[in-house]
Amino acid sequence: MLLYIQNLSPFVSPFPLPLSISHYTPLYDSILSDMDPSHIQQRPYGSTTVPSRGNNMNHPIASFLRQLQSQSPEHSRQRFGLLAFFISGGILLLLTGITATAFVLGFIAFLPIIIISSPIWVPLFLLVTGFLSVAGFLFGTAAVVSWTYRYFKGMHPVGSDQVDYARSRIYDTAAHVKDYAGEYFHGKFKDAAPGA
Repeated sequence: MLLYIQNLSPFVSPFPLPLSISHYTPLYDSILSDMDPSHIQQRPYGSTTVPSRGNNMNHPIASFLRQLQSQSPEHSRQRFGLLAFFISGGILLLLTGITATAFVLGFIAFLPIIIISSPIWVPLFLLVTGFLSVAGFLFGTAAVVSWTYRYFKGMHPVGSDQVDYARSRIYDTAAHVKDYAGEYFHGKFKDAAPGA
């Protein structure tokens, strides 16, 4: 004797889900006890028809699937996206934890070697850091000097248009401030000495 559980997915499966009495577990017992007995039907093996679904299933998974199916496609898409987000976020969080754990355990394992070889690593670190700092400073200085040289020779290096625009804005602002200050102070001197 075979028992068939109704397929709860929105897609019709061509394969029914058989449960033999020998594989009947307490989990299935608890799920089936929450369902109406009309949902457990004997069907011939290989039948692809799905019996009509009632709305009186009380199992949480069945009610969740029913709720998903009753919503509009937009809400289902949003829920699916949220579910995918949480699953992928959980996987990434798990991988981050594994990576951090491996790093800490590796650091603990290699700490004695690091301590023993520290007389070599500390001066080497300082030497490499100093070399990279000096090289970066020299490269930056050479780039600035080269750009300035090309700018004043009229070769129009990258960014020269922005510099010209900023210089003209500064010049215009200074001219406006000068004119405003001249008018302001001219009016003040006139008020201070009316007969002048």
